[in-house]
Amino acid sequence: MKKILITGGAGFIGSHLCDYLLKKGNRVVCVDDLFTGSEDNIKHLFGNANFKFIKHDIVEPLFLDDTVLSFPRTRESSKIDQVYNLACPASPIHYQHNAVHTIKANTVGVINMLGLARKHGARILQASTSEVYGDPEVHPQTEEYRGNVNPIGPRACYDEGKRCAETLFFDYHRMHGMEIKVARIFNTYGPRMSFVDGRVVSNFIVQALKGEDITIYGDGSQTRSFCYVDDLIIGLVKLMDSDKNITGPINLGNPKEFTIKELAEEILVITGSKSKMVYRNLPEDDPKQRCPDIAKAGKKLDWSPKINLDSGLRKTIEDFKIRMNYAD
Repeated sequence: MKKILITGGAGFIGSHLCDYLLKKGNRVVCVDDLFTGSEDNIKHLFGNANFKFIKHDIVEPLFLDDTVLSFPRTRESSKIDQVYNLACPASPIHYQHNAVHTIKANTVGVINMLGLARKHGARILQASTSEVYGDPEVHPQTEEYRGNVNPIGPRACYDEGKRCAETLFFDYHRMHGMEIKVARIFNTYGPRMSFVDGRVVSNFIVQALKGEDITIYGDGSQTRSFCYVDDLIIGLVKLMDSDKNITGPINLGNPKEFTIKELAEEILVITGSKSKMVYRNLPEDDPKQRCPDIAKAGKKLDWSPKINLDSGLRKTIEDFKIRMNYAD
């Protein structure tokens, strides 16, 4: 049984990770400042004796004493075994809300978490992102591609922040011999996504269920790959538990590519919505193509996504209907 700290644990991906690790018999300490995360995502875990929640912003130092890390009816060490660092707003609406704080989460916050992991002798995983590739000139993107990022654009607080976070991880690894893992996460969707995070999947589902126009930015020909959250969680855990010499970065995503227009059409079919598609100007620095090469994940982790877009969207839409009190 491991004692595992998850920052950003009340978020969309983080809460699913909490669920998975608890079901595997671990003890989980969830840390979240609830800026984009929500207690609604983890409230079903509050009665679990192996779960603890701490409201905290990782930009501030996090002190975990024996009282915080003790669990009922145990005499185990108060040391953390693993740290999953997922704490950072992950959608443009949220990370551009306070760009400086986003950069701090990816620099000061990451330094705080690396320091904590080093103190505990814990292995630590960084949830990086496909955004480190920017608007890629190589397709699909391999881990060796160094990216095409605008360092002064409106998305740079996130893109460059995550690139700096990766740098910090590898510097701590080289300087202190820390066991690190870096996952580059591509577009992920599923239950518990926020209704208002501005991501294309949640935008389209909400608009379709409300009968509003489906807003497509650009001409809809730009492509994305969409990975269902359950597949991603398995990939993250496989990476964390892999041989210590497997540091990453490793792409985690679904290599099946769809245009934005195809995504909208699929959601309209599943929901039976009469919404119409309308087109708006493409935002600055929005990538035209994004698709992972996952050969390394397959070879080193024996991982590949199993859930296709149709199945994943149906599960996601059912969750949205319940949370929106949607009536057919």
